Amino acid sequence: MKSHSSFVCQQCGYKSPSFLGKCPECGSWNSMVETVEKEDSPAWSKKNKRDKKSNNQAVKLTSVLTTKVNRVSTGIKEVDQVLGGGLVPGSLILLAGDPGIGKSTLTLQLIAYIEGLYVSGEESAAQIKLRAQRLKLKTEKILILSETNVESMLEEAISNKNNINLLIIDSIQTLWSEELSGAPGAIGQVRESTLKLMDFAKKEHIAVILIGHVTKEGTIAGPKTLEHIVDTVLYLEGERFQTLRLLRTSKNRFGPVDEVGVFSMEETGMREVDNPSELFLGKSNDPGSQSNNDPGSVIIATLEGSRPLLVEVQALTVSTQIPIPRRVGNGINNNRLQMLVAIIQKHLRLPLGNFDIFVNVASGIKVFEPAADLGICLAIISSFKNKSLSPKTVAIGEVGLLGEIRNVIGLDRRIKEARKLGFTNILSPKTYSSLTKTVNTLF
Repeated sequence: MKSHSSFVCQQCGYKSPSFLGKCPECGSWNSMVETVEKEDSPAWSKKNKRDKKSNNQAVKLTSVLTTKVNRVSTGIKEVDQVLGGGLVPGSLILLAGDPGIGKSTLTLQLIAYIEGLYVSGEESAAQIKLRAQRLKLKTEKILILSETNVESMLEEAISNKNNINLLIIDSIQTLWSEELSGAPGAIGQVRESTLKLMDFAKKEHIAVILIGHVTKEGTIAGPKTLEHIVDTVLYLEGERFQTLRLLRTSKNRFGPVDEVGVFSMEETGMREVDNPSELFLGKSNDPGSQSNNDPGSVIIATLEGSRPLLVEVQALTVSTQIPIPRRVGNGINNNRLQMLVAIIQKHLRLPLGNFDIFVNVASGIKVFEPAADLGICLAIISSFKNKSLSPKTVAIGEVGLLGEIRNVIGLDRRIKEARKLGFTNILSPKTYSSLTKTVNTLF
């Protein structure tokens, strides 16, 4: 059996017969790794050739019979909501996130509720037991296997298939197949291992969760095609020095992609946050005592998926002597901050050219939607004028280049959430048509 080697990009999968310092497909530097490939076709390809003369025929979609999918609850309401109602048997799920963000903690909590097999290529069984004891989890339903060979792992999973409803792989970058050469984590090994796990999930009707790491660029480590193979892609986000964790979905064949789960990382693991707005607002649950009584602080209503959340935006304006003043945004888009400052200077004639402007979204959450524009502008103006907004005030609206306040998606849901939390003074496109009229009324 002959074999040859080619150089494969570990980020996008581009192949080259010779080494290249920079991948011409995705532009990554030093990502080309030499991979030995066999010339003969894989087994699944040969099988397809034999089955070319099958009796499969095209049918009308209306004649296709469907069955109701019985989802399995994970025991964590926020996870069920993101997945669309629970785990679908036979589904392949990719859970990605930065190192140390809580992926292993969350999956261990899931498997403690659902009887399953936890395969770890990074930790020993003793280390996992210590973590489970620290999290105070019930371990009667958890099967542990420390293995990196995908064939051996699947043999063990098949032998215990009657006792497991969930298979967790921690992590996909540690698996390797004996059918391929190359180190674990190489693009060929990751893809081949994922295909074998997908075949297992579909045949045995057991849900499989793959844990994947995220690169410094924010993408999933390994081939981009990995996201196309799986049924669902989940991202666990958050700052390592903050307790807030957000679980998002960027792909879901069995549910919505606009839901978000909110967690707080505690000593006993991931804790569901029933009212995220209270976590984001900070000081107390009474809107009248919030820090939006201070100059430079404004409460905005953002939308995470279909869930409205109230968060605090803080701004600080400080005079500077440097020729080019700084515009620094933490938790917001820096380019949009530059644009909003220009709009304020143009339509309100405020001399911000000699001031450094810093804007921060409290609690570590990131807000990139245009609905935060009005709140950001008011926070900057409030800090510049050293005047605070009236208590129980919420700002909602997109600010256009002409200074107009434009409508946003889910405005009624945002207003309803604000009123439920006791905010009565709601600034929105329903109450003001332009930024100039809003500022003249408030200040």
